[in-house]
Amino acid sequence: MSEQSKQQSLEQVQEQISFDQEGLVPAIVQDAISKEVLMMAYMNRESLKRSIETGETWFWSRSRQELWHKGATSGNTQKIVSAHYDCDGDTLLFLVKPAGPACHTGETTCFYREIPSPAIASEEAGMNAVQGRHRFAVLEELEQVIAQREKERPEGAYTTYLFDKGVDKILKKVGEETAEAIIAAKNKDNAELRLEVSDLIYHLLVLLQERKLPLDEIMAELDRRHERPRRD
Repeated sequence: MSEQSKQQSLEQVQEQISFDQEGLVPAIVQDAISKEVLMMAYMNRESLKRSIETGETWFWSRSRQELWHKGATSGNTQKIVSAHYDCDGDTLLFLVKPAGPACHTGETTCFYREIPSPAIASEEAGMNAVQGRHRFAVLEELEQVIAQREKERPEGAYTTYLFDKGVDKILKKVGEETAEAIIAAKNKDNAELRLEVSDLIYHLLVLLQERKLPLDEIMAELDRRHERPRRD
């Protein structure tokens, strides 16, 4: 956002936004860390005002004809990092830190369904090979599965067992897996180390879910540390 835009009041900004005949404007929500597009909804003047004032996303429901606060019932709120509007003033863009999945289906993004195309697939494969995209997608998927296990508690699932036993049991497993990873490393057994570190990461994700600390916040902290200037 330019310095001129920063100095404008919300009322001045709203005058530059092209609300449609129903008083609405589409708002795109993007993950501030992963840059993944999470969802698209509509805002009117009041929901935009509440979003800016509260620092969390509010929208206008066209079906219910009412304001709605994202995550008010699910807990999957979206903390706004920055807000933008495009050159024509007819689309808003919010970069957020999500507290959980954006989609009501439990998917991280509402855009989880893909349109198949061999031409697109080959291009995407090339991009992934060059840029290493989706390299850590399995962590995101595992985080979602663990969250679903905690919510549904399917009988016989190991993750259900951990949540039923509580944080002390989870912490004990984290400690055990850490010790086993250390032993594997000391033994210079990379095959065993791979297994033990995988177990450790899984139990750490269970711990984060139990504490309701999203993995995105860990990634953001690592990102902040990476950006800090080094001290010689």
